[in-house]
Amino acid sequence: MNIADQIKKDLRNISDPKKVEVLSHYFKTGEGEYGHGDKFLGIKLPDQRIVAKKYFKEASLKDVEELLKDPTHEFRLTGVIILTMKYPKATPEEKKEIYDFYLEHLEFINNWDLVDASAERIVGEYLLDKDRSIIYKLAKSDHLWTQRVSLLTTFQFIKHHEFEDALKLCEYFIKSDRDLIHKASGWMLKEIGKRDEKVLIDFLDKHYKQMPRTMLRYCIEKLSDPQKKHYLS
Repeated sequence: MNIADQIKKDLRNISDPKKVEVLSHYFKTGEGEYGHGDKFLGIKLPDQRIVAKKYFKEASLKDVEELLKDPTHEFRLTGVIILTMKYPKATPEEKKEIYDFYLEHLEFINNWDLVDASAERIVGEYLLDKDRSIIYKLAKSDHLWTQRVSLLTTFQFIKHHEFEDALKLCEYFIKSDRDLIHKASGWMLKEIGKRDEKVLIDFLDKHYKQMPRTMLRYCIEKLSDPQKKHYLS
């Protein structure tokens, strides 16, 4: 039995069928919804992290690929968690390999929790001291989750008080018709505001009249009540 099969076995052993329906509804797996086709075992995130921690050192990228290509949500999420655990301990050459592997498998990183658990920790970390033009290419993809990867990548930059890329992407996505992109954009703007409120206010003063309501509501969450009232009025 290879490592990927061992991981799948461990996850199946801690699955809870009673949680499957709740998770399927939460991650919108119905016909026409963003998670259509996703399969669930019913496993809590902390338990997936325990399994990932058990195997991440010996799991190869081939093992992770097998997890990512599985229609079971928890297998894919555990796969990306393994990548985020391997990355900090990797050599520069191995980090490049993990980064390339991640971008080559974006079609399988296909729900918001998979993106949010990994994009900043792999793509964001890798690009901190490198050319970042790739995130603008990702933003122009027609793939919802690839677009979200572009945004969540900037969370790592924001944590280093580098706001320019996030602001450019949020401005670009004002014209998006995707609610999950509006939410991610508003989240990144809120994170900027937590670190430098003036930068957020400057962005709002320029764009709030054109911003989708969801994006606007997300980004003003930490502002004062009078400020919220002003931008929502």
